[in-house]
Amino acid sequence: MSILIVDDFEEQREMLARTLRAAGYRSLLFAESAAEALKRLGIGAGTRPSDRIDVVLMDLLMPDMDGLEACRRIRSEERLEHLPVIVVTAKTDASDLTAAYTAGATDYIRKPVIPAELVARVSMAMSMKEEYDNREERERELDAKTKELGRTVHELKTLRGTLCLCAKCKRVRTTDGLWQRLEDYLEEKLNAKITSGVCNRCGG
Repeated sequence: MSILIVDDFEEQREMLARTLRAAGYRSLLFAESAAEALKRLGIGAGTRPSDRIDVVLMDLLMPDMDGLEACRRIRSEERLEHLPVIVVTAKTDASDLTAAYTAGATDYIRKPVIPAELVARVSMAMSMKEEYDNREERERELDAKTKELGRTVHELKTLRGTLCLCAKCKRVRTTDGLWQRLEDYLEEKLNAKITSGVCNRCGG
C-alpha cells in the first residue's frame, strides 16, 4: 500500500520517509506542492492517477495552494471519498483542527512530528482503507451475483413452458440439444444447491 507525502520542504519529506521506512513502509511517493499531489491523484482536467495511493500525508502551510484547499479538492472527487488524508501541522488550535476536518481531513499529526505517533496514525489509516476496500470488493461481488441471478431468472421465465423433460429419466434437454439431469440444470440456472428428500405423500 502506497503513501503520498506532500510537503514543500525536502527535509520534512525525508524525515517522514525515514520514519515510515523504519516502520516497514516501502512504497512512498512524494509531492512538493498541493498542485503536484492533486496531479498524482488524477485530479484536474486531462489528468489520470499516476499511481495507486492509499494514504496521503498533507502539509497544511504550502505556497500557492494550502493543504486545506487540497483536501477540499480531493473530497470533491467521488472516487476519493474514502481516501485517508492525514494533515501534518503545527497549528493545533481547536479552530484550526475544525477547519481541517471540515475541509475533509481524516486525521492530523502535530509538528514537530513524533515518530511513534506518525506510525500509529498511518497504521490506523491503512487499516481503515483496507477495510473499506474489502467492503467495496464484497459489494461489487454481491452486485455481480445479483445481476447474474437476475439474468438466470429472466432466462428461466423465457424458457417457461418450453422445457423438454424426458418422461422416463426426468432429464432436461438444454438449448444445446444435450440432456442434463434436472438437479444439475436447476443448480446451474439458479446457482443454488439442490437437495433431495421424501415428501409426506410419497413417504406414506
